[in-house]
Amino acid sequence: MRRPTRTVAGLLAVLLPVAVAVGVYAVGRMHTPDYTSGLFGLHGVRVIDLKARLGSALMALAVVQLLLGLWMYRRLPGAGAAPHRVHPAHRIIGLLAFLLSLPIAYQCVNAYGVDLTNSRVAVHSITGCVLYGVFVAKVLVVRSRRLPGWALPAAGGALVAAIALMWYTAALWFFAGSAPGF
Repeated sequence: MRRPTRTVAGLLAVLLPVAVAVGVYAVGRMHTPDYTSGLFGLHGVRVIDLKARLGSALMALAVVQLLLGLWMYRRLPGAGAAPHRVHPAHRIIGLLAFLLSLPIAYQCVNAYGVDLTNSRVAVHSITGCVLYGVFVAKVLVVRSRRLPGWALPAAGGALVAAIALMWYTAALWFFAGSAPGF
């Protein structure tokens, strides 16, 4: 079997994350929202509170990931070189963050779909779709040895930024009492 050329592989590396983001968007737009749906047996404000807490835990894991990434790249002031155990810790925490994001995303898509009714909700919805595309991009960048050195920190930074924007437009909004839900 022939190996794909660099151009085809590069094109796939760009198209796959875009396809994931567009796919999540399409599912969210075509899905009929069920505002009464629950998560882990909770409904109403209780499920929104749970999502806000899970989202905050996800945000905390993203900050840890950012700090570990900076440490691995020797960009964490005063930390010196990262010990070898930091690399597997970064991978494990990344996996935990991804797994933690899934019930949140499932509940959001199931209960609300992709909602474009106001700017905050639209930013939140679209960022949620992009988040999984960026995750795919980061996984592809991690696996590639041909990309420039800045690609991995850029993908990781984009992932942390997407999580932060998701947290800002939902969990922080909820905890600040700015909205009765979402």
